[in-house]
Amino acid sequence: MDDNPLAGTAHLLDEIDKKLMILLRDGRTLIGYLRSCDQFANLVLHNTIERIHVDQEYGDIPRGTMIIRGENVVLLGEIDNEKESKLPLKEISVEEILDAQRREQETRYEKNKLMSKALKERGLTSSSTNELVQENFNM
Repeated sequence: MDDNPLAGTAHLLDEIDKKLMILLRDGRTLIGYLRSCDQFANLVLHNTIERIHVDQEYGDIPRGTMIIRGENVVLLGEIDNEKESKLPLKEISVEEILDAQRREQETRYEKNKLMSKALKERGLTSSSTNELVQENFNM
């Protein structure tokens, strides 16, 4: 019998000091080096950046060292530096990506507003459609 309580299970200890990409529950994408974790999957990331994607462009916002609650992690994976350099994405400045993100959110908001209006005209009005419009605007 194996004495290791973590044997046969996926655990984060193998990922220490590796460059990871983390998708958070609020939709943000973080990239950094995993320095520590605990039994609740709380993470400490070093040299962290927040990467924002809009179409085929991206921008990186430096965030430094971050502590992330495990309950906020949706997806976590190691980054292959070789493949990362070959991505068909164009890096742009932080100001440009934030402006592109704002325009994308405004477009999404207007689209959802029109959908809500069309549903209302068909008698399908509810508070959930208004919440959907507001939720998509806040993303």
